[in-house]
Amino acid sequence: MLAVRSLAFNLCFYAATTLIAFGGLPTLVSGRAVMRLARLWGRVTLWLLRVVAGTRVEFRGLENIPAGAMLVGAKHQSALETLALCTVFPEFAYVLKRELLFIPLIGWFLSRSGMVAIDRSKGARAMSLMNAAAADAIAQGRQLIVFPEGTRTAPGADPAYKQGLSHLYAALSVPCLPVALNTGLYWPRRSFVRRPGTTVIEFLPPIQPGLARADFLDLVQDRIETASNALLAAGRADLGQAGRTAPEPQRETSRPA
Repeated sequence: MLAVRSLAFNLCFYAATTLIAFGGLPTLVSGRAVMRLARLWGRVTLWLLRVVAGTRVEFRGLENIPAGAMLVGAKHQSALETLALCTVFPEFAYVLKRELLFIPLIGWFLSRSGMVAIDRSKGARAMSLMNAAAADAIAQGRQLIVFPEGTRTAPGADPAYKQGLSHLYAALSVPCLPVALNTGLYWPRRSFVRRPGTTVIEFLPPIQPGLARADFLDLVQDRIETASNALLAAGRADLGQAGRTAPEPQRETSRPA
């Protein structure tokens, strides 16, 4: 039954994605219209996940989300949170690698919606270019979403936080909202399986600007990892995996930063 429901979800998801992408081409005339389309894509995906795969997404700590511009530092285990977070933040912008802008169709939408792209071929200059684009997004009142580890990680894998989030925290002087989750248990990376149950995305109390970079990085990692580990234990109990302690195989090559 798990395989059947997972296959059915994937077929529905890719069919819906294709329809939304091609049907949404007229939205390319407006960045805001593209963002509305992305939120629609996220909502349709969450609905299909619940109805077809039996997987519910629970958002916790919504009251912790401050108004206006902010950094969002999110744990990254799955494609699920990339879509789910679009439904929460009204003016979201992702920090991602520039190569994604060259993907046919998808890249058009990403470019038009004002994502912050990192051109790693620029070397040291990439940081200053990212700062300028990020500052512009913040000036527009947007919520800048960063995956601090730079890639999806398996549930239970050792954390490896990079300097990008702390660099932006110091440069932008806005609150940072940490986000913990256990999505990788229900929508595993590199797998077509979608496990039924309730996965949780939790918004933790924001970290105000003003900390030293090293202190901030220690604090944000501790908050995200502590909460994610608690959600991981609860999720394994939900899935009947309470005795499992070994993580899945380790990291994949880099995805959105």
